[in-house]
Amino acid sequence: MTVSGPGTPEPRPVVPGASSVEQLRKEGNELFKCGDYEGALSAYTQALGLGATPQDQAILHRNLAACHLKLEDYDKAETEASKAIEKDGGDVKALYRRSQALEKLGRLDQAVLDLQRCVSLEPKNKVFQEALRSIGGQIQEKVRYMSSTDAKVEQMFQILLDPEEKGTEKKQKASQNLVVLAREDAGAEKIFRSNGVQLLQRLLDTGETDLMLAALRTLVGICSEHQSRTVATLSVLGTRRVVSILGVENQAVSLAACHLLQVIFDALKEGVKKGFRGKEGAIIVDPARELKVLINNLLELLTEVGVSGQGRDNALTLLIKIVPRKSPKDPNNSLTLWVIDQGLKKILEVGGSLQDPPGELAVTANSRMSASILLSKLFDDLKCDAERENFHRLCENYIKSWFEGQGLAGKLRAIQTVSCLLQGPCDAGNRALELSGVMESVIALCASEQEEEQLVAVEALIHAAGKAKRASFITANGVSLLKDLYKHSEKDSIRIRALVGLCKLGSAGGTDFSMKQFAEGSTLKLAKQCRKWLCNDQIDAGTRRWAVEGLAYLTFDADVKEEFVADEAALKALFQLSRSEERSVLFAVASALVNCTNSYDYEEPDPKMVELAKYAKQHLPEQHPKDKPSFVRARVKKLLAAGVVSAMTCMVKTESPVLTNSCRELLCRVFLALVEEVEDRGTVVAQGGGKALLPLALEGTEVGQTKAAQALAKLTITSNPEMTFPGERIYEVVRPLVSLLHLNCSGLQNFEALMALTNLAGISERLRQKILKEKAVPMIEGYMFEEHEMIRRAATECMCNLAMSKEVQDLFEAQGNDRLKLLVLYSGEDDELLRRAAAGGLAMLTSMRPSLCSRIPQVTTHWLEILQALLLSPNQELQHRGVVVVLNMVDASKEIASTLMESEVLEILSVLAKGEEGPVTRAAAACLGKSMEYGLIQPNQDKK
Repeated sequence: MTVSGPGTPEPRPVVPGASSVEQLRKEGNELFKCGDYEGALSAYTQALGLGATPQDQAILHRNLAACHLKLEDYDKAETEASKAIEKDGGDVKALYRRSQALEKLGRLDQAVLDLQRCVSLEPKNKVFQEALRSIGGQIQEKVRYMSSTDAKVEQMFQILLDPEEKGTEKKQKASQNLVVLAREDAGAEKIFRSNGVQLLQRLLDTGETDLMLAALRTLVGICSEHQSRTVATLSVLGTRRVVSILGVENQAVSLAACHLLQVIFDALKEGVKKGFRGKEGAIIVDPARELKVLINNLLELLTEVGVSGQGRDNALTLLIKIVPRKSPKDPNNSLTLWVIDQGLKKILEVGGSLQDPPGELAVTANSRMSASILLSKLFDDLKCDAERENFHRLCENYIKSWFEGQGLAGKLRAIQTVSCLLQGPCDAGNRALELSGVMESVIALCASEQEEEQLVAVEALIHAAGKAKRASFITANGVSLLKDLYKHSEKDSIRIRALVGLCKLGSAGGTDFSMKQFAEGSTLKLAKQCRKWLCNDQIDAGTRRWAVEGLAYLTFDADVKEEFVADEAALKALFQLSRSEERSVLFAVASALVNCTNSYDYEEPDPKMVELAKYAKQHLPEQHPKDKPSFVRARVKKLLAAGVVSAMTCMVKTESPVLTNSCRELLCRVFLALVEEVEDRGTVVAQGGGKALLPLALEGTEVGQTKAAQALAKLTITSNPEMTFPGERIYEVVRPLVSLLHLNCSGLQNFEALMALTNLAGISERLRQKILKEKAVPMIEGYMFEEHEMIRRAATECMCNLAMSKEVQDLFEAQGNDRLKLLVLYSGEDDELLRRAAAGGLAMLTSMRPSLCSRIPQVTTHWLEILQALLLSPNQELQHRGVVVVLNMVDASKEIASTLMESEVLEILSVLAKGEEGPVTRAAAACLGKSMEYGLIQPNQDKK
């Protein structure tokens, strides 16, 4: 018995009385051969449920193992192979498949036992012998590596803990080696088993930055994707101790601790999700409990005095990442409910903190915004009215506790908390504004003589102005107050905020040119003042941020856009500010850029509806004359020249929670606008736009991901993908492009994705395999039937390039499908480009799979006319592809060659063979030569 491979289901004689089992098994075999492994799994599983005999069960289980191997689910492959072996201990194929699964799972010692059993059963089988040699080499290498690392680990810790080696290059190198070693699982395990965690604790206790960083980064390797080591590490170091490192003043150490905690959370959450298994599960008492202990410590850290502002921000960032559900499809939001009950007041305390007064919590410029984002994420994760009502009640009780009976300081904290809610879960903020006396206090404090009090009140007024419920109240009561503050305040910090409030109210009409809130020219004056403040580097970044906020609203006006993009100094200042530590400016920068590039959603009104609205005397939105495409293109050119791409690339890289999904979507919109014109795409690529688009296309809102994917498609179509996405990045482009093939995307997006995938499929087999793995082939085939000729053509071209892969060739060769027929028919279409794509695919397939040649005459009665039309085409490319198809058919069999030579093809080939030297002439001559070998034509028949 020989084994052809890990996934070849084998036939078996029919057992009387088991026809349904046999039928399903055969159906599974056919699906497997066609590459439909999920379908094969279903068929084999159904067969098992029909009371199969023990012998049938063994075959079905090992066939299931083959499917799981193909689908790279090695745990299930091992399970199914083991079930087959239970039925038949001498099942050599099942043993071989289990060994493959075990090898992939890293359990080499068990894999080698199965292979040794295979070799003992079939000593002459070369497949088994080679596999055993390979795995033996891997085991030897692992043993050698592990034995050599024993001494290395001990030596590194000796150097690091030696007080005499302080600050030496030797110590630095030892710390780097330790971190590198921990990145490999075998090295991490060696450090862990060499009392490594206790030794790393001693490094943390030194308080030296370099040693603490080395210890934290090594712990990342130890805990990464390993539940038992993670829990053991926490038990040695203490959960409280690990969390407290977040709060240190040193920024690098705090960030390293943040990364470690993220890795710890990931390991624990995997444990909660997957449950326990084997030895590892036995070590872990309860990962869900450990998870809550960690989160509780983070919540405690938020309100601890002495914790650095950076540490507080890192704690908020972690909570944003780990608490809310990743997807609404996950029904369990219990962690969010628990955090709201245990820690909502603590989060509100950070959100309502004042930056300057002594005794307050240390916060950064980004702390309150991070608290707003966390509150918003928690609120969005609630599933029902009762949960939301509880959230509102807790927020309102907290605000009342400060607003009532705590004096002026309490009122200020309450108002600041309301501002925090308005920037986050605005429903909760709106309800808080309606609490008795809150809005009146905001208006009253705007007139305070104390700058700190004015700042808190004016900011609350600005945030409230953006909410529809309060805008009319503020327009009636606040505009005159804001104007007065803007004109008469001596403090720029107050004037700039008052200006933003006016900007918000002034932009209420959005892009509707007819909805002007202020007198003609007022928005230009406001914008000019915003640009002036923006360019004034004597003002701190936190205050200049408000100038960008103002511009984000004012740039709805096309006159403002035109002046802004023409002001090089203002653009330069904007881009510098986007790179600064003031991360809360990101959304405002992105909003201003969306407005300047007109990349917001805008639909041209239906002319009939316009006439109807005019007749009914209803208001119609009007587009500003300077928002026409020619003006937008000119603005895009100016932004590109000013360096907008490099600025946006830096924004994408930020780790701040301020880079929300909404902010990402805005950046995606701008990128798509920047690559609209073909001549601009080189600039975008040169400034790092291709690299920045990849993470945007893989994470964020659905709209944002789609727009980023479309921008990637445009870049892939018109530039060399290997240069635009160097190295491994090129493989990351495939998934976003495939996402554009879904039916919910527009025809243009489908077309551009197909064109981009065509380019990628022509580069390498590895890229073609990646496209196949993303299950793109069925979608591409679907678009080959599309009514729109450009989409149909692009899909056919893509399939032509994919046909270089064995798996796609198998699909064409499989019985009972019309794939080959479609290519033959398309080779006779009027659309010359479609003909070229189809004929190219046909030439390639008939060359690589000669068996297809005999099927061409069977797919349509017009096959001969189509081939003759290709041969007679004035287009050299079409002619060459036609001759290659004919040559492949002649080579494939004498019978087909005879049919061809009895038709007008012989005469056409004779004429082509006498033409000017070239690929067509050579192929035609080869056809005639082969026909002469068959004895179908005489040597003189091609000489007239």
